[in-house]
Amino acid sequence: MIKGVARKYFEGKTCIFCNRYGLYKLADKRVKCKHCKKKYSLNQLKLDLEILYYFYLELSARKTAKELNVNYRLIHRKFMRFRKKIAEYCNQEARKLNGELELDESYFGGKRKGNRGRGAHNKAIAFGILERNGTVHTVIVENVSKETLMKEIENKTQKGSVFYTDGWKSYASLEQYGKHNIIRHDKDEFAKEKNHINGIEGFWSFAKERFHKYHGIKKNNYPFYLKEMEFRFNHRNRNVFNLLFDICVRGLV
Repeated sequence: MIKGVARKYFEGKTCIFCNRYGLYKLADKRVKCKHCKKKYSLNQLKLDLEILYYFYLELSARKTAKELNVNYRLIHRKFMRFRKKIAEYCNQEARKLNGELELDESYFGGKRKGNRGRGAHNKAIAFGILERNGTVHTVIVENVSKETLMKEIENKTQKGSVFYTDGWKSYASLEQYGKHNIIRHDKDEFAKEKNHINGIEGFWSFAKERFHKYHGIKKNNYPFYLKEMEFRFNHRNRNVFNLLFDICVRGLV
């Protein structure tokens, strides 16, 4: 069950924090490192690793609680703690995106009755910027006004990039920031080789497919769930468990 990278820590041979040999047992059954002086419980570490493993597999908190025979509230708290640490990591590794960039918004949660899309009520509004052959940046925004979207674009992209968007009016001033290509879906212009936003739309599908399993997410939690999807997407070609282990358990990244 425990992945190879974590086994040496779980067995109590190496300190989880400084990665050195020199652990000794304390009277309260914890271990202490003679080098960095950190103390921790191997039993708690084992449970954290098991919970992290199911999080890595993208199981819901409810299914994880059932598999481990652990209280659901505990698992949910752990999962949210992981997501908050992931969000911190994403913000730390963020850089200004450049080159060919696809921009789009998407809507999550809320009631399905009434307007949908940009007129939808009570939904979390996500704005995304995808760097072709690179990474994606996402953020929950209050609205899709020109002021809101352009602020994010100016903060997260390099001037002079090539931007691809749909015809939403808030993107109209992008031509002052770089080359602006507008996709007219109603005229099938998205069928052209480069003039599309298929990449960012594919990311939205990637995220929404995974959100379905949670059967409802509180609106104020969407920033953390969305950052988790950003993280998984951006690191899809890496050993994600190892990275999650360093971020969420060791706290070293």
